[in-house]
Amino acid sequence: MNRVLQRLDSTRHKLHRAVSPLADELYSKRPALDEWSVAEIVQHVDLVEARVLKELEAAITGPPRRVKLLRRLIPTSIVSSRLIKVTAPRAVTPSDPPSKNIGLANLDRTRGRLKEFCATHGNERLRNLVFKHPFLGDIDGVATVSFLSYHEQRHYKQIQETLKRLDNK
Repeated sequence: MNRVLQRLDSTRHKLHRAVSPLADELYSKRPALDEWSVAEIVQHVDLVEARVLKELEAAITGPPRRVKLLRRLIPTSIVSSRLIKVTAPRAVTPSDPPSKNIGLANLDRTRGRLKEFCATHGNERLRNLVFKHPFLGDIDGVATVSFLSYHEQRHYKQIQETLKRLDNK
């Protein structure tokens, strides 16, 4: 779990370094009508993490359950790939994103809650709960936190791509 949390922190640090210096206009600008702005990407990452945390909090109240062996072999790292475009579920589609400072503060607040949840319940308990991911299927709590890390890496790459496209305009 420590490696997963370190990866979470590392990716968040990179995201902050990329987003913090942006002017508000650039932060909010879409490279094309059908593509997200950096503000929308940041909001999406926060919406996903908050929703996953809410579901983990609900799952932890139930009895311990293990994910089947074959399900434990699914690498959550596939989520970081930008080769396959995935449409975000409606519940985590950004709309009217807040300003940069509020968006980053929201991200950090949600991350603090996630890390507190992990510290409170520990690796073993997280291994014994099931999260139903819309694309990966049933994964355990540790894999779920790992998914969040790779999901943020995916969108960090998207932010870099977006900024390059905006820079070339």
